[in-house]
Amino acid sequence: MFWERYYNLCKNNNTTPNAVCAILKLSTATATKWKKTGAIPNGETLIKIADYFNVSTDYLLGRTDNPNSHKQ
Repeated sequence: MFWERYYNLCKNNNTTPNAVCAILKLSTATATKWKKTGAIPNGETLIKIADYFNVSTDYLLGRTDNPNSHKQ
């Protein structure tokens, strides 16, 4: 679930998963690991991604379909 949400957020914001990783000072190999293994980022990284895209961590994890659930 995480990879699909992350990938779609990148696509919808006209960027790539590797570009976002670079901006967030993460290895591009990290994005590859998420894609190939289904791994989920640690809490700190998840927060960075959520902040970057202005979505909730629950949305990234598939716990809600509302990307703005953190704004309620």
